[in-house]
Amino acid sequence: MIKVGVAGYGVIGQRLADGVAKQKDMELVGVADVAPTLAIRALKEKGMPYNLYLANPDNAKAFEELNIPVSGTLEDMIQKCDVILDATSAGVGAKNKELYAKYNKKAIFQGGEKNSVADVFFHGYANYEKGLGKQFLKLTSCNTTGLIRSVDCLDRLYGIEKVAITIVRRVADPGDYHRGLTNALQVDKAPSHQAVDLMTIMPHIEATGILIHTPVTHGHIITVVAKGKKKITKEMALEAFKSHDRIRVVRLADGFLGNASLFRYARDLGNPRGDMYEIAVWEESIVESGDDIMYAINIPQEAVTIPETMDAVRACMEMETDRLKAVAETNKYLGLGKWK
Repeated sequence: MIKVGVAGYGVIGQRLADGVAKQKDMELVGVADVAPTLAIRALKEKGMPYNLYLANPDNAKAFEELNIPVSGTLEDMIQKCDVILDATSAGVGAKNKELYAKYNKKAIFQGGEKNSVADVFFHGYANYEKGLGKQFLKLTSCNTTGLIRSVDCLDRLYGIEKVAITIVRRVADPGDYHRGLTNALQVDKAPSHQAVDLMTIMPHIEATGILIHTPVTHGHIITVVAKGKKKITKEMALEAFKSHDRIRVVRLADGFLGNASLFRYARDLGNPRGDMYEIAVWEESIVESGDDIMYAINIPQEAVTIPETMDAVRACMEMETDRLKAVAETNKYLGLGKWK
């Protein structure tokens, strides 16, 4: 049983902890954080299902005053783990890396860290083999994770030469107060980092993209124009997407009108926090344009990277060397593909 710890119990860290807890071949040692945040207070109110470790022992008194039990320090947790999933704020993971190296532990970083923090820039479907046995892996961002899922899906079946993307990006997560737009859209300089990141993971594909920040909090939407090595028809693309366990094909005709429809559907399913691990592609958005194929996908930014992080554990710990078997294990434990 692989022992896993989660450093940082925020938006991603909470979901990583839940994801690990669902894996029958992994054991969650605990989670670590610096302060009694709302997420930590909720953890206490739920009966402390996960052991809690202090990333900053100087804050111990704040936890004591709230009667929040702790099991030790971040260093204590690290020593008990085989691999740590670092979901701390951007830049903190690079500092934590010194501790992971000190105890010769493996670590997986989220997309906010610089690529230089890791041995491999990782995606479970697109380059699983490159992560095998490596000490430090870094995940792609939420947008890049979902984008690569869809492009890799088409590429492995039909071959993709080039993609051009437009990202309609939510500006902040629900509950964030530190930034936002009001009655405005904001355009980033092209090419977007997601297009550049895709080329890093899949160097045989040329990519470019534009990103637009929007004043919403639930999900990103990406439109993709892809050029195949041969013409890809709508029927071919639809068949490919329907075969993928991390892609849900939805229809406008059924009431899936946009990002909010998917968020509400996840809540109606009873998914914790209204999360979806899968991306969604709108069937009516799949259109042929000359020799190109175009489609639109929804990215549930808070949970979409969780499956690929579980894949990363399997790769770096060499739990499974076969890519398809590895992602299938992750999918099984997370309940992905059950809607088919």
